[in-house]
Amino acid sequence: MDFDLTAEQEAFRGVVREFADEVVRPRSAEADQEEKLPLDVVKQMGDLGLFGLPFPEAYGGSDADAATVCLALEELGRVDQSVAITLSAAIGLAGNLLNRFGTDRQKERWLTPLARGEALGGFGLTEPGAGSDAAEVRTTARFEDGGWIVDGSKAFITNSGSAISTFNIVAAATEPAGGPHGISTIVVPTDAPGFEAAPSYRKLGWRASDTHELVFRDCRVPQDHLLGQRGRGFAQCLSVLADGRIGVAALSVGLAQACLDESVKYALERETFGKQIGARQAIQFKIADMQTRVETARLATYRAAWLKDRGREYVAAASLAKLVASEAAVDNAREAVQVHGGYGFIEDFPVARFYRDAKVLEIGEGTSEIHRLILARDLGLPETF
Repeated sequence: MDFDLTAEQEAFRGVVREFADEVVRPRSAEADQEEKLPLDVVKQMGDLGLFGLPFPEAYGGSDADAATVCLALEELGRVDQSVAITLSAAIGLAGNLLNRFGTDRQKERWLTPLARGEALGGFGLTEPGAGSDAAEVRTTARFEDGGWIVDGSKAFITNSGSAISTFNIVAAATEPAGGPHGISTIVVPTDAPGFEAAPSYRKLGWRASDTHELVFRDCRVPQDHLLGQRGRGFAQCLSVLADGRIGVAALSVGLAQACLDESVKYALERETFGKQIGARQAIQFKIADMQTRVETARLATYRAAWLKDRGREYVAAASLAKLVASEAAVDNAREAVQVHGGYGFIEDFPVARFYRDAKVLEIGEGTSEIHRLILARDLGLPETF
């Protein structure tokens, strides 16, 4: 087994790390405090080619593999989770759906600006009453007078209401049968009549990411905004969720690594009773466990990306990676605050922000409980009741 990155991947990681440290990091605390996505940073990410990584060159991308995408997300997630999830949601969900199922015209209209970092798009699947049970969406779309009329609402949608958000891909019930076989996906531009993005949520973490409730009231869009085949929307959504889970796993690895780095740094600086706290066994054990979690999570994440890049089945591996990495991030964030003591409870130290940011990693892109069910079923265990 070869665990080495290619020379090109190493060089790319170095470029993204430098960008993260010199451009993203200095803005992170301020953006978190103001709860506002720094669009100038997003533009620079576009200039660097990050929003086009997995997409074809014809639409402004660079055809990068999943492992390379993970490198970018991990490095960004190491300094700013809000910026990292902005990229992950854009390319792993909304952009991924367009790339897989969109027509050439749809890709030229919505994917190309996204790949250049000039526009953002949201993926409208979750609803106030349909989260883990995603097949039970209540938003509807009926075909009438040559177009689609969408009614309903979506919850917790990333990249959906910023100044450069131009569309949302909405999962809606279009067939009388309902359930997973009655859902279609429809591209709803943000300027469509009847569409409204509610004010941004006030969140525990990921405060600078753009997250909204979406409301559709007799929202009309043209017929050609249907994405892919009518009635196949649920299958489309499932097909990109595995990619999104690898992305969140990479974000989690980045946060877990950041907590480890900050803890080692603090343990070497802080003294109590005349000695560095890093010389104390209790602290050393904590930090050693943090390192173990980082490396385990990283291996699981890059294995899932490796399987995807080789065209092999990777759905269960993506769930495993997301489960292991997100829990590693939460555990490392908790221990990093503990290592810092009272200073860990002060917002001047980044571990306080990491602690707040970590929890949603166990919730978004499928809760830890859902991923345990996926893994259990992959082992052949029966349906739960």
